[in-house]
Amino acid sequence: MAEEREEELEREEEDFRLDADLVDEILEAVEAEDAARLAEQLEPLHAADIADLLEQVSGHERRGILRLWGHEMDGDVLSEIDEGIRDKVIAELPADVLADAVRELDSDDVVDLIEDLEEPQQEAILDALDESDRVAVEQSLTYPEYSAGRLMQREVVTAPEHWTVGEAIDFLRRAEWLPDQFYHVILVDPAHHPVGYVTLGRLLATTRATPLATIAEESFRTISAYQEEADVAYAFNQYHLISAPVVDDDERLVGVITIDDAMSVLDEEHEEDILRLAGVGDDSAITDTVIETVRQRIPWLFVNMLTAILASSVIALFEGTIEKLVALAVLMPIVASMGGNAGTQTLTVAVRALATRDLTESNVWRVVRREGMVGLVNGLTFALAMGAVAWFWFGTAELGLVIGVAMVVNLVVAALAGIVIPLTLEKLGADPALASGTFVTTVTDVVGFFAFLGLAGVILL
Repeated sequence: MAEEREEELEREEEDFRLDADLVDEILEAVEAEDAARLAEQLEPLHAADIADLLEQVSGHERRGILRLWGHEMDGDVLSEIDEGIRDKVIAELPADVLADAVRELDSDDVVDLIEDLEEPQQEAILDALDESDRVAVEQSLTYPEYSAGRLMQREVVTAPEHWTVGEAIDFLRRAEWLPDQFYHVILVDPAHHPVGYVTLGRLLATTRATPLATIAEESFRTISAYQEEADVAYAFNQYHLISAPVVDDDERLVGVITIDDAMSVLDEEHEEDILRLAGVGDDSAITDTVIETVRQRIPWLFVNMLTAILASSVIALFEGTIEKLVALAVLMPIVASMGGNAGTQTLTVAVRALATRDLTESNVWRVVRREGMVGLVNGLTFALAMGAVAWFWFGTAELGLVIGVAMVVNLVVAALAGIVIPLTLEKLGADPALASGTFVTTVTDVVGFFAFLGLAGVILL
């Protein structure tokens, strides 16, 4: 029974991924220059799946798909494509096809589409918009990058705060400009200040004579157009928001942010943290070229080389000690490796807690103490284990004592470094995810080598 359920789950999981056989069939149609067959295969696919397809194939294959099928390009596909290849896709599309695709999008999707493009491509897309849509997009582009003003959509459904449910429903039925998806009707005062909002569910479930103000949601919050988008994503996640009105400096309504956009930002923030922790650049993607990938990775590899030289210089200080007892060279990497892994464990938890704002001034010292105790317990545990191994391996209890003490020292230091270094970097205004890994590794290597070889020089020689 359990095996059948597992197989069923595997089949369901496969349903959410591009089928490899389908991709092969699509590429065969491209190679055969069979536009009808290609269109037939792509027609049932979701826009996100088509975007994934364009990201996964080679540049030559992508150009072939766009040449045969590009005239049917949907605006939703453009908004789903990774930024790394979006400009290449846009460059392949005829101007009239691009214009039709862009007109289908909400203003926030258009802003997301063009904000990273070169000016000629931006102008080509803006020229394709109706005058009112162009003005809305250009106004959004005046806000700072990575701000709520760039994230919001201008298509907002509002109602006067004194209206009843019946008046609001009649208005919605008459309106022809409503966005494809919206979750709230925002209540505004005569000066166009948002004062509350009503969910569509409550609106449809309430009698017509009921004033809208009496069924407004308690979760109502406004967001400044200048608020950083990372803070917006945090607010949506923290307060379980579905949408939120965006206001200017005069508290007037200028747009609305919906949960799908906020969660996209949250996903991007998590992705950036992971990439930065690995030192590969926060813009890295599988669609990058060799040159782009090398350019992103070389700087941190160079920094790592410098820190490795620093750690090696510590070893050089004890060159004579190592020559007299070769066993030290055998065991030395174990101390550094254990410290590096322990530091990475703490670092990962700390950076994640800082990103989600779970690690604050009110609990920081408690967490630091906890990590110090964890390092001590882990250090004592592995000190006993490695001490016994070293004693059995090389037949000397003193060597077991040396590596045991060094293990305790390095794991405690590693645990403390894993949390103190990202905290310090954040205090200095640097991104903890960007540089912490290099610093923590350096600290654990230097302390590990120094403690192990220094103790060996004192106890064994």
